Amino acid sequence: MNRAELVEILASKNELSKTAANAVLETLIATIQTAVKKGDAVQLVGFGTFKSVKRAARTGKNPATGAALKIPASTVPKFVPGAKFKAVVDPKAAKRKAEKAGK
Repeated sequence: MNRAELVEILASKNELSKTAANAVLETLIATIQTAVKKGDAVQLVGFGTFKSVKRAARTGKNPATGAALKIPASTVPKFVPGAKFKAVVDPKAAKRKAEKAGK
């Protein structure tokens, strides 16, 4: 699914124009990006959490030459899916986890 298809679904399910649905999607994305950029986590219960994670500097290897090179520290965005989202994507895994928790 791409952005245009998502906007169309938002518009049809919520009786909005495509322009209004696109504006809602833009606002949602911009709000999440701003919060994560500031270092805040955005938690949507049942869906997942958007947050930023700091990666430490490390030594890597150039695959072409095999030479060692330094990879600098960086901050990257991360999404951690919620339990409900995981269960929708893989119901069998959710069932196994529930059975294991019940023991």
